[in-house]
Order: sequence, then C-alpha cells, then structure tokens
Amino acid sequence: SGFASAQHRPTTMAFVGSRPMYAAALFAFLALTPPAAAQPADTIITNAKVVTLDDRSSIAQAIAIRGERILAVGSTVEIQAFAGPKTSAFDVEGRTVIPGLIDSHIHAIRAGHRAATEVSWVGIPTLTLAIEKVAAAARENPPGTWIVVGGGWTPGQFEERRRPTLAEIDAASPRAPVYIQLFYRAVMLNTVGARRFSFDDNDQLAAVGFKPEDKLAGWFTGDSRAVTELFDRLPAPQLADSERGTYAYLATLAGFGVTGVLDPGGHNIHLRDYAAVQNLTREKSLPVRVVYSLSAPFRGSAPDDLKYMLASTSMQRDPSALVRFNGIGERVTWGMFNNDNPSDADKREFLDAARWAAQQGLTVTVHWNNDHSVHHLLEIFEQVNTERPIRDLRWSIAHLHDATPASLTRMNALGVGWLVQNGLYFATPAFLTQRANRINASPPIKTALAMGVQVGAGTDANRVMDHNPFLSLRWMTDGRTVEGLPTRAPPEFLTREEALRLYTRGSAWFTFDEAERGTLEPGRLADLAVLTADYLTVPATDLPAIRSVLTLVGGNIVHRALPRHGHIWTGRH
Repeated sequence: SGFASAQHRPTTMAFVGSRPMYAAALFAFLALTPPAAAQPADTIITNAKVVTLDDRSSIAQAIAIRGERILAVGSTVEIQAFAGPKTSAFDVEGRTVIPGLIDSHIHAIRAGHRAATEVSWVGIPTLTLAIEKVAAAARENPPGTWIVVGGGWTPGQFEERRRPTLAEIDAASPRAPVYIQLFYRAVMLNTVGARRFSFDDNDQLAAVGFKPEDKLAGWFTGDSRAVTELFDRLPAPQLADSERGTYAYLATLAGFGVTGVLDPGGHNIHLRDYAAVQNLTREKSLPVRVVYSLSAPFRGSAPDDLKYMLASTSMQRDPSALVRFNGIGERVTWGMFNNDNPSDADKREFLDAARWAAQQGLTVTVHWNNDHSVHHLLEIFEQVNTERPIRDLRWSIAHLHDATPASLTRMNALGVGWLVQNGLYFATPAFLTQRANRINASPPIKTALAMGVQVGAGTDANRVMDHNPFLSLRWMTDGRTVEGLPTRAPPEFLTREEALRLYTRGSAWFTFDEAERGTLEPGRLADLAVLTADYLTVPATDLPAIRSVLTLVGGNIVHRALPRHGHIWTGRH
C-alpha cells in the first residue's frame, strides 16, 4: 500500500523485536516491563511525520533511540513514555523524518581527498559566479598553486548555457595555473597551466591523447584514459588537507540527510588516498558510514595487484562499523573498464580477477555504460557462476543507462544488482544523439523492479554529477534534465516512495545491510534525517532544495541545523 492510504491508518507502537536476532531477549523483557522504566531512550524525536518505509508503508509520529539502534516507533504520546532524566528530546514541529539516505555509487573518498584543494562548481547557477570562484582562489592561494575544478558541473546548469573560454579563465587567473575538467571528455588548461605541463603547442597535447576543439578556444577533448592520466599529473594534497577535505565533504553529504555511501573506487584514487578516511575513523569523527571497493591501480596486472591490496585491507562485514571494505570495483581491470570492444586478452585478465574474487567471497561492482556491449561482461559473470555461484556475493553493474529487458533478465538470473544514478540529468543531449530510440526507457528502472532486479540509487558524484541526493530523487520521479528536457516515458517513472526505497533499503542491499539500514523500524540502526520540507508532498521543482535539519548516524548527531531553544530543541527531558 502507498503513503496516501497509510497516513490514515492507526499507528501501533513498535518495540525492538526479532530483527536483529540478538534483540529477542530485550523484546521479551519489554513485553513484561513498563517501557519507560525498562529502557529509557537516549534520544526521542516527537511531533514528526516519520516515514518508516516498513513493509506496510507506515507513517508514525515519533521515534525513540537507545544506543545506536531504534528502540521504538509510535505516536508522540507513546514515545514520550520512553523519556528519562538523561534523554535528549526533539520536538520537530511536524517535520518529515526519513531513513538516512545511502548513495550506492559515489566517489566520496576521492572527492573528500581533494575537496580542500579544489574549486567546486557544483550547483553554481551562473558562469559568472563560477569564474569568480576561480578568481577568488587565485587571489587567496599561495602564488603558483594549482587551481583545479575537478568536475561535478555542466554548462547546462549555468544561465549562460556555455563553458568558460580561455580568455575568461586567463583573466581570472593570470599568474596561477588552472585545470578545469568537464566529465571525462574535455579539459581546459589556462595559459599558465599549459606552460606548467610544458604543453606549448597542440602536437604535445595530441601526444598524450587530446585534440583541440574548434568552437571553444582553450578546450581539448580526450577519452577517459587521457583525462585520467592528465589529472594524475596534478599535485596530490597533503594528508592534513586530505583529512580536512574528507571531513568537510562527508559533512556536506550529512547536511543532505545522507548517512551512508558506497564508494566504488575508480579513476585517480590510489591506496594511499584512503589514509584520511581511515584516520578520521580512528578519531571517531566520521559523519557518514563509508563502505568502499578497491580498483586495480595499474594496467595489465589486476589480479596480483588486487590480491596485494586485499592483504593490506581489513575486511569486515559489521554493519555498525563506520568504515569497511566491501570488495573490488568499479575498475576491476583496465581492459574491461567500460570497453565496448575488449580483446581476448582483456577478457582473460578480467576472468582471472573475477574468478579470484568469487573464490574469496568478495563483492564485485563494474562500471559499464552501453547495453550493446554489456554481453562481454555478462558472459564472464556467467562463466564464473558455473564454477562458483555468485548469487550470494551481491555483484553489481553500475550505470548501464540503456539496459534492455534481455540484459536485465541475465543479470537477475545471476543475482547481479543494478546501480542507477542520475547521469542523464547532465548528459542527456549527448545521449539523445547516440540513442534517441531508447530515451523513453533510459534507464528502465520500473521495468527492472517489476522483474525483481535488485536496484540501488545514487549520484556518481563528484566528477560527473552533483552530489545532491534530492536532485537524483527528483530525476528518478519525473525524468527532467538540467535543461528541462523530458526523459523516460511515464511508465518508467518512480513514485516518491519507490525512489526513496531505492535510496535507502535498496542501496543497503549492495553492502549486505538491508536488514540493518534503510527503514525506521525497532532494532535497526538509528540512521535518519529530519527534513526541511515534506519529501512526499512538495512539488517536484522543490525537491532539490530539501536539506536535513538533523541527521543521526547510529544515534549520534552528525549534522544539526535546529535551534537549541524554543519548541524544536527541548534539551534533556
């Protein structure tokens, strides 16, 4: 049943029950003892619209938390009975409470690693403001410091509907080198930056895989390999900057109500770059749960490199751990990374790596864009599956925007999940040119759900997309792009509830956490967000503006924008 009917259903208070199993004894105790005396809450949230996302789509008024888990869900009067002398109480004045959002495909570790040393154009509405951010960095940074715009933007977001020119960036930064990246297909170096890289003419750029564009002076196009290798020539942040940026980036996500991320590895992220997130974990100052995969660092030696990396990684499956290793991806091998025409040698290398991962019981996630070539990948999955069934390993394919029912059927037969992001929100014009006949079913999320495919939702930030989860949720429900173009036919639109489920419990499946995270039910981890507006009812155009006023991870406050006075913050009970 949907939320419309659920809002009128009487709410019965729920207590910690049989999920997880170790809570069974507590349930028996509660059944015989008055709740407040038996188990006072550490935190209660009352006068709320609690979107539980349980199997009945229940809407409650309040929630009680003890330790890292949800103690009870019910009416405000019922939950107030759990208040004790040390309970922190929040009257949120009718605000909507949702399970913490889980971005199932976001390059958060890489983004955080460089956040303190990059200029972000994410969400900037005009090109004028974007250029001014470059100019401000040029004024404020030490002389000669690289100014890097690493991605997460598109010309379509600007009122001017265009990229900056070389003349504009040279004027903004006449003495500091500037690098600007647009997705994984174009780069601008200002005059100082080109000289710093010793690119004095187009021939030198061509030698590293780039060619000049005709229309926009200063822009050069290249494939993902060329862009990735050029970016790797930029200076790496110092550890202190990496730690500062990592905390700030994850705190930004917490401000959107994100409580967990699944980081797939990918380009321009090296084993040493995980130091900051590991250090923050030891200091117990991480605002978001991070589950990560490791990518093959070098071409042609993936199995051996991955085995070495695994030996230096602590693998754990404790769902309450703030940081943990999940498996390998999204670049399992270089030769099978989104390669429409892999060679036999490419396939053999990938088969060796996939076979080894299956034997180790590792999760695998693979970046693949095009359905017309995904058979290369699925054939290897199927071969591995004959030797060691992979259904229980939570393998997945990310992107695959134009997935066909035939490919989804093969994935479902293997138990392979599908990670869907709002990449077409930015990239639709190019996609339309290439696959106009598939745009009404790209991606076919509703079809996949009807087939029983496990689907998780995310953004693919920060190089190719904005990290705002509500932007992704809007796109999943109405298909509108940054330019306002319609994509997907209405039969493939998701309801608000369906989209939210994919961004919570759906994403949790890929990290084996669907029984621990993703719904607001007793016994589950207390990961939640109190929103500025009602996600279920606001107009679609207002969805991207939603933020969290209170975000909890494991019962701990990681983001707060509520006042400490008046009715909203009542302090200790």
